[in-house]
Amino acid sequence: MHMKFTQTVVAGMAAMLLSTALALPAQAAELRMAWSQDATGLDPHTQTAFSSLRLLELIYEPLVRLDAKLDVVPAVAESWSFSDDGLTLTFKIDANAKFSDGTAVTSEDVKASFERLLDEATAAAARSNFLSISAIDAPDPATVVFTLSQPDAPILVAMATINAAVVPAKAIADGSIATVTLGSGPFVLDQWDPNAKEVLSVNPNWAGGDIAYDGITISVLPDETAILASLRAGQTDFALLNDPLVATLVPNEPNLQLNAVPGLAYNVLQLNPSRTPMDNLKLRQAISCAVDRQDILDTALVGEGKVTGPLTMPAYASDPSTLFCYEQDLEKAKALMAESGVEGFTAKVIAATGEPPVASAEAQVLQSQLAEIGITLEIELMELNVYVDRWLAGDFDMAVALNGGRPDPYPMYNRYFTKDGNLVKVSNFTDDEIDSLLQQGRVETDIAKRKEIFQKFEARLAELSPWIWLSTSNLYTAQLKTVSGFESSATGTLFGLTKVTLAQ
Repeated sequence: MHMKFTQTVVAGMAAMLLSTALALPAQAAELRMAWSQDATGLDPHTQTAFSSLRLLELIYEPLVRLDAKLDVVPAVAESWSFSDDGLTLTFKIDANAKFSDGTAVTSEDVKASFERLLDEATAAAARSNFLSISAIDAPDPATVVFTLSQPDAPILVAMATINAAVVPAKAIADGSIATVTLGSGPFVLDQWDPNAKEVLSVNPNWAGGDIAYDGITISVLPDETAILASLRAGQTDFALLNDPLVATLVPNEPNLQLNAVPGLAYNVLQLNPSRTPMDNLKLRQAISCAVDRQDILDTALVGEGKVTGPLTMPAYASDPSTLFCYEQDLEKAKALMAESGVEGFTAKVIAATGEPPVASAEAQVLQSQLAEIGITLEIELMELNVYVDRWLAGDFDMAVALNGGRPDPYPMYNRYFTKDGNLVKVSNFTDDEIDSLLQQGRVETDIAKRKEIFQKFEARLAELSPWIWLSTSNLYTAQLKTVSGFESSATGTLFGLTKVTLAQ
């Protein structure tokens, strides 16, 4: 039997199909993302691994944040002001700021968050940045007042980090922070399968504006070669890359775009001066003179980055060539070894397998270079979570590390190199002059004077060589060309994902 399709029948079928289509749910716009190193925990106040910070920055918010130009801008707080004497800092909380369960962010949440940060029992990563806070008052739900024991020029920059996130007072009271994420940031963590996948949805209560898609699914892939393959196949829209070897391949792909920006974080060989023979100044200086920083950069990082001293922020950094022994000098290194009285020794250097991906290569180049002055390095590679525990405990002879940078030197280094620093057990090193210079820079508000103070600090730190600073790295993300709007930052934050749009 043959059916004759009249205009009426065709019109009826079209109407039926349209009705069916309208009855179906609209396809959710999802950003498919990938990285190779997963978060190691969910407590924003205690996490130090970059992989954890990148996730938590999408879920929580601090009082203020840094924009792409590294300027302090509003987050939970809509405004702030210092008193004339610099001893009172008052914040007004955004009336629209809400946690993802719909409850308002209040001054009591801010007060509870900073009291938790200051509690030594918390082991907060940024605790020593806030030791100038002598009292916190919440006179009304929208106002929080910090009373300072002394002027503290960099405290706003110190607050602009996820390690100073505002968390609900009730989550602090019930102890759920490490297991349940309840933030006021742009996304909600709906699912976390460690080392496999994260699923985030847009926080409908976020006060920061509309997001052009409904959520993010993050796949944790085994390595960055697999990430590149997933991007090539169109299975991933956006990816975080840490390996310069992989990143340099992206521009060759017609459908992909590489975003690269110089980072504030620094690659470093951390010595442990609490252990013999690293307690010997001449020996530490010999190591600094024996290291060829440019060779490490060229070999392990394929030239992607630049040699740096301790200060990596453009406003304060010195020319590395002006610092102690920043160009390899083997003759001087051997002379210093002789002066040290140490006739060669063996040390173990720890490195993480995934953060950064170049750590193993850096360790191997260092192993070769230090052999020239009779030092034998034994490399211990370990998973990131094991490495972080060892690193935080200061349980190493030497460590290859990638440490975070800040736009201001004080919050970048006081936690390592002041007597009250909460990570001084990681550096195992203090010096009266370094401590004094950090304190001077903290209270000084004149930019030119601060720069002079911190250049003295940097020169002193490089000369004492508790650590051997190597280089900064470029920060990379890669995306399909159907993704647009992402803004990179020298801090490495992925907060720019809030501005992304996806072509249909």
